[in-house]
Amino acid sequence: MSMLHGIAPFFVVDDLQMSLDFYRSKLGFEITYTGGGNGQGSDFFAMVQRDGVMLMLKHIAPEIHPQPNHSRHKWARWDAYIHTSDPDSLYGEYLGAGVPIHSELADTSDGLRAFEIIDNSGYVLCFGRPREK
Repeated sequence: MSMLHGIAPFFVVDDLQMSLDFYRSKLGFEITYTGGGNGQGSDFFAMVQRDGVMLMLKHIAPEIHPQPNHSRHKWARWDAYIHTSDPDSLYGEYLGAGVPIHSELADTSDGLRAFEIIDNSGYVLCFGRPREK
């Protein structure tokens, strides 16, 4: 039987370079791929990765903008949930890096120890783990 080992959300962004800078310098992701510009210096697609987590970022056209879930309905808070074994230390790391915190670290009503950040395109990422019983 085949095992699933990860998922890579695909985010539409307005400015690929700004997004790459945010994910690299603020969130500690590594840029693993850029392309689509045919070597002309106008890449429009990229992948970033930290540990086992990968995200895909793409600038499509000037008139196509990001649509974070919360912009469509307030109950759709997250664009991605990222499991981390130690949300407390990651929260401290992100505070130190000046990452925009959307929701502070807490034990949530849905059974998580988690916090939320908002990226430069408005996407909300939740970092957490199930609470210990």
